[in-house]
Amino acid sequence: MNRVPHLAASQTDQRRGLILLAVGGIGASAVMTQLALMRELLGAFSGNELVFGISLGSWLLLTAAGAGLGRWLAGAAGDRGIAAPARLFIAGLVALAVIPLLQVVAVRVLRDVVFVRGGTVGLPGTALATLVLLLPFCTVSGALFTLGCALLGRPAGEPRGAGGVGRAYVADTLGSVAGGACFSFALVPWFDHFALLCFPAAANLLIAAVLARCLRHPLLLAAAVIVAAGLAVHVALVDADAVTTAVQHWGTPTVFHANSPYGRLVVTDDSGQLTFYENGVPVISTGNIAPLEETVHYAMAQRPDARRVLLIGGGVAGTAREILRYGVEAVTSVEVDPLIIAAGRRFLPDNLADPRIRTVATDGRRFVRQTGGRFDVIIVDLPDPTTLLLNRFLTAEFFAEARRTLQPGGVLAFGLGRYENFVSPELARLLSSARRTLGREFAHVRLIPGGRVYFLASDGALTLDIAARLEQRGLATRFVNRHTLDATLAADRLADLDRAVAQPAALNTDFSPTLVTYFQRHWLSQFASPFGAGAGRALGIGLLALAVVGSFRMRAGPRVIFASGFAASALEVVLLLGFQVLYGSLYRQVGLVVTVFMAGLAAGAWAANRRLAGGAVPGPGALALLAGAIAALAAGLPLLLGRLEGLDAAVGGAWAGPAVILLLGGGLAGLVGHQFPLAAAADPGAPAAAAARLYGADLAGAALGALLVSAWLVPAFGVTTVCLLTAGLNAAAGALAWRRMFAE
Repeated sequence: MNRVPHLAASQTDQRRGLILLAVGGIGASAVMTQLALMRELLGAFSGNELVFGISLGSWLLLTAAGAGLGRWLAGAAGDRGIAAPARLFIAGLVALAVIPLLQVVAVRVLRDVVFVRGGTVGLPGTALATLVLLLPFCTVSGALFTLGCALLGRPAGEPRGAGGVGRAYVADTLGSVAGGACFSFALVPWFDHFALLCFPAAANLLIAAVLARCLRHPLLLAAAVIVAAGLAVHVALVDADAVTTAVQHWGTPTVFHANSPYGRLVVTDDSGQLTFYENGVPVISTGNIAPLEETVHYAMAQRPDARRVLLIGGGVAGTAREILRYGVEAVTSVEVDPLIIAAGRRFLPDNLADPRIRTVATDGRRFVRQTGGRFDVIIVDLPDPTTLLLNRFLTAEFFAEARRTLQPGGVLAFGLGRYENFVSPELARLLSSARRTLGREFAHVRLIPGGRVYFLASDGALTLDIAARLEQRGLATRFVNRHTLDATLAADRLADLDRAVAQPAALNTDFSPTLVTYFQRHWLSQFASPFGAGAGRALGIGLLALAVVGSFRMRAGPRVIFASGFAASALEVVLLLGFQVLYGSLYRQVGLVVTVFMAGLAAGAWAANRRLAGGAVPGPGALALLAGAIAALAAGLPLLLGRLEGLDAAVGGAWAGPAVILLLGGGLAGLVGHQFPLAAAADPGAPAAAAARLYGADLAGAALGALLVSAWLVPAFGVTTVCLLTAGLNAAAGALAWRRMFAE
């Protein structure tokens, strides 16, 4: 029996509407806070896919724990009438207005207090810090969802599950859609993280104040008003973003900081040396001539008479201007983030001023695929493939696209890893995979052990006598000269690389991004901890086993929800990867995929609530059929993604493939969202207990899916394996639901 009394009949509609509005506000706050904190955490811990997986997995698991806490609070307070849980709910809304702002402060201020300033934080430290930093918001928001379900109850005269949990799920999902869309499309380009988080804070305080007034809680009403006043003073008088940014970079004046849809950009000026930090990672540093000259001259010396050059990344840093020394006709500099270009024109105007430099703000992979021009040299000046997004520029498919874009005998060049007179086993696998992949498309490949290991590839001749080429052109260089080249190209160093690339390694492809796995192992090997490559694999296997075994120990309803939560995270990663690979990292389109996915969840849950309101009684067949449909979609997804480029060619445009990805994402989300209210209606427990079980199972499955898929399964085994694993988990959950639903 529900221990929380139902709302009085005369006040039901108004108060239930306010509570549903509050649950929607919690959903919006959660998404906006999640996105802001993810960006902050990625910057604080030099984020790669593994850090992202840890952050997202921690977020979902802590929210699931909060849902369990809410169940306990609802039960403990319920015996004292509706006022006690309502007070907790309103107090939680007030807390949610303040917690995100304090968490951003904590990430920026405490990172260099707890860890060594400027040092890279290892996996254990990252995981522990992430759990501590995310704990306050996640537990409170998870508990409020359960408390909201308890306050809604099961309305008299309506079928079980038609209101309560199902409606709260729809409200939460719709709030997530609104919050994600506002964050991505409206707020990020114009506001810093502090100002941005004031919007959901104001909404939560307004709802808390209205609820407190309606339920006659003057102290909570006063608290909401006081916090709102403090928030207004904060916005009017304190530039918290500037203050905390200065603390982050204490000792070095900050001359610029702003957000873009692609990340947070900070520019510092240390006695004339400008450094551009994107998401906490230094991407441009003036005065560091060695990497700039190596990037340009190793490649350009192969074709010193080149007329047209394509540069992907690095233009703002001065790479494009250095290329002009060869007398080229045009350099096309492609940079994905317009904010970096704008900051470059402001602080480094000479690097882009020459009219021969054409700057294009778009995804480099997309530009290569769609350009009608041909280039003599293509230089990829990007960071190492720490993420699936960066890996797209080092795959067999990209190398094939670049080869088609080059003039006959043209050169492709890029840097990878760091060479310090020793090639570790992890670095050797990284280099060997890139060498093997590159060799499938180009007849000749050369490696140069500079600061990074530079790869040169062409169907024409390549030379290591770079010094002679520079001298013939009369180019006076400060670092790449005969003296340093004699040391760089010493026989023992070249032999070291030859031994490294002779090791067996897997090909790197769009949908089997093995370089990400190799780089993660290389990254982990730098820390003296038990979390090395072998331990990382063991941890992944252990989590996967925990997911499978734990799901089979659940009740039938939570088991199906756990499996569908895993599918939602896993297949959303696959769809986003497919979109990025095939159509570029255009942020608004990728944001549209996520928005459509969330809208599909809401639509599916709404449709299920309509079925239940019409008197339908869910049975084992309903959940089993939905699980089977999710399994079928997962199994067929790799085949569908592989056909999208052909579909675009067949219709004569690039719109058909993105439309199919949106339909697939929306359809999957609709199936997942449809399950939740049906499982809630079939659960024999009170609303708070049912919400805690199902919401916790959903978030736990999604957490494991996010952590395992993005950080381990896709890079290590590829998209097909992930989809088949997801299909098997959902098919098994559906089959067991059919067999055991009535028994439980």
